[in-house]
Amino acid sequence: MSHFSYQDGVLHAESTPLPDIAAAFGTPTYVYSKAALLENFAAYSDACRGRDALVCYAMKANSNLAILDLLAREGAGFDIVSGGELLRVMAAGGDPGKVIFSGVGKTEREMRLALEKGILCFNVESIPELHRLNDVAASMGKRAPVSLRVNPNVDAKTHPYIATGLKANKFGVAFDDALETYRAAASLPNLDVVGIDCHIGSQLLDDAPLLEALDKLIELIDALDNEGVHIHHLDIGGGIGVDYGAAGDAPPVPVGDYLTRLFARIDAWRAERHGGRAIKVIFEPGRSIVASTGVLVTKVEFLKPGAEKNFCIIDAAMNDMMRPTLYGAWMDMKAVQPSSDVPVLYDIVGPVCESGDWLARERALAVQPGDLLAMMSAGAYGMTMASNYNTRGRAAEVMVDGEQGHLIRRRENPAELFALESMLK
Repeated sequence: MSHFSYQDGVLHAESTPLPDIAAAFGTPTYVYSKAALLENFAAYSDACRGRDALVCYAMKANSNLAILDLLAREGAGFDIVSGGELLRVMAAGGDPGKVIFSGVGKTEREMRLALEKGILCFNVESIPELHRLNDVAASMGKRAPVSLRVNPNVDAKTHPYIATGLKANKFGVAFDDALETYRAAASLPNLDVVGIDCHIGSQLLDDAPLLEALDKLIELIDALDNEGVHIHHLDIGGGIGVDYGAAGDAPPVPVGDYLTRLFARIDAWRAERHGGRAIKVIFEPGRSIVASTGVLVTKVEFLKPGAEKNFCIIDAAMNDMMRPTLYGAWMDMKAVQPSSDVPVLYDIVGPVCESGDWLARERALAVQPGDLLAMMSAGAYGMTMASNYNTRGRAAEVMVDGEQGHLIRRRENPAELFALESMLK
């Protein structure tokens, strides 16, 4: 269910009117629903109940401490891609022992930090990274737990910027090279080979590519068993998409249906070839947990009619929400208090000095200056990709719990943006 709905003609987050949020905290502001967050996480955790499985939230989607704290309390692990994200997990009370560290460019400092904190596993993506991690672990007198991120050359059929499982992508070890790379990992004295990992892309509306990738991982696990390299966990990554409301898009596969099919394949494989051999299953969902939990509330500043286009100029911009500019992403825009006036077709644009500064194109809206709009399903890849371009402070963030709105990140002010800078003497 959606936790953003119209009540008496006004868009609410749970039981809180969005105009009340705008009045209290200003605009633009990200507004999240606590109930939606917990419900989305439960779709994974409930499907995993009774199994040896761990849901590691991919925190690059949204890394606000309040969100991490709520998920940690629900038992989540975390998928990180930097040392800074590990420190965020710990600041939010998360367990480093439930953290997997992904990414192609881990530095020695980040490896050392992760080993000091005792993370669950490093998802290693190249042979040079294996050797660097082995050297760092040796210098600390430790053994580093590793899995290899295997690139199965499966087409995720998504936007090329968020497809990660093809030969042309920078991620992972090529499937054809994986066996030899595992041999190299097993030979290094300060590494423990514990798992196998795969992530083929994001915003997948169909689970067929994910299940195809699973079959290839299973094939590789069997080959490794024959060589005496025994894998203890299988990390199938994330990628399940969400419904952004674009006309013509197929509805995304329900999380429960996908996990049912995935577990059925794993169970059949275990029964047929391994006599029920245990293997832990790890997931790395991000977007499917947080996207639908948030909206970006913004105010109409000006209406600018033109010969070819009409522009609705708002106070949010590409620095607040990069997805439309970066990916050409379609995101639904709703009037917070819809009017009965005749709608006009607008391009919805921000004040940033770029022609690429648009949040939506050709939307029929009946709005006036001062009205509020809500960009829907904005909980993922909004604030985490925000910038200070044009010396614009990043938006406030508010978490709604029923009738209460809690400020979980205050708006930045201009002085903070140049506080780290200094002039020449």
